[in-house]
Amino acid sequence: MQGKSENLIPNFDRLFTTIEELVLHHSPSGVETEINQFLLDRFSILGVEVWLDRADNIIAKISGQNAEGAIAITAHKDEIGAIVKNVGDDGCVEVRKLGGAFPWVYGEGVVDLLGDNETISGVLSFGSRHVSHESPQKVQQEDTPVRWEDAWIETMLTPEELAAAGVRAGTRMVIGKHRKRPVRLKDHIASYTLDNKASVAILLALAERIKQPAVDVYLVASAKEEVGAIGALYFTQQQCLDGLIALEICPLSSEYPIQSGEAPVILSQDGYGIYDEGLNQQLRRAAAARNIPLQLATLSGFGSDASIAMKFGHVARAACLAFPTQNTHGYEIAHLGAIANCIEILQCFCETQFDG
Repeated sequence: MQGKSENLIPNFDRLFTTIEELVLHHSPSGVETEINQFLLDRFSILGVEVWLDRADNIIAKISGQNAEGAIAITAHKDEIGAIVKNVGDDGCVEVRKLGGAFPWVYGEGVVDLLGDNETISGVLSFGSRHVSHESPQKVQQEDTPVRWEDAWIETMLTPEELAAAGVRAGTRMVIGKHRKRPVRLKDHIASYTLDNKASVAILLALAERIKQPAVDVYLVASAKEEVGAIGALYFTQQQCLDGLIALEICPLSSEYPIQSGEAPVILSQDGYGIYDEGLNQQLRRAAAARNIPLQLATLSGFGSDASIAMKFGHVARAACLAFPTQNTHGYEIAHLGAIANCIEILQCFCETQFDG
């Protein structure tokens, strides 16, 4: 395995750059236009058939040797954030969570409001610290976490100026781009929204590398996963599949037997149900063929495009391949080698006879 790791190191720079490009394209759930155009262009350059469906999924198809079979690999392109609830008379903007986002994860700092006409920068604010118990902010200094109800966005603009920019109830808030730019920690990448921009980078690599898959392969950059896997549910309802594999982050925590490093993770179960053991076995064989170590896990408080689609009966067989990640739904850290190994496993899987 030592020799394989050394061979992969030169590719880490390119992988890092691809993930960085994806992270810097905003895509809060339901407002994913910015990243959509980037992905349509990138898949087109790679020479694969690509389109945008009615549910806002970006789908790239690689035709297989046996057109009677089909598998899909999904990686959701949307990210968590917040959604505007109200614009006050003083111009302060109230927001509530979009997906599994918490204000204390972002901290006070610059955020972007994606107005219909203009992106407005503001400061996510929690209030001053030099206060007594007469102020509601005092409890935040003790043992009460900051809630979205206690936070606001200060733009220094009037309600009229915000309205002209198209900031309204329903406008999405995301972390400011200059705060999202990834950093390199040796062979690790650290950034907001590695969930799941790093997995979308895997899709792009597969589109470049897979030439003759055993069956038709659909690479799906799915929409609105963070708010209920809406895009994947639509796609799997429209497209008959023999198998579905979701690419995901895997949370590092003392409650799970997962170690940080280059070994990807195959899930047997998550909060929505069990995964298909036959499909998992095929992924394990693909990893063994490339001499890539794996970790196995069952997770709670977690779901993927695949487990949700299988729970609703849209697919009979589903699996989830993930890379270990620290600080999930926060400032995430992952080993670039684990992400690269997911590419290797899935390329081998797609180019091997599929046991449908």
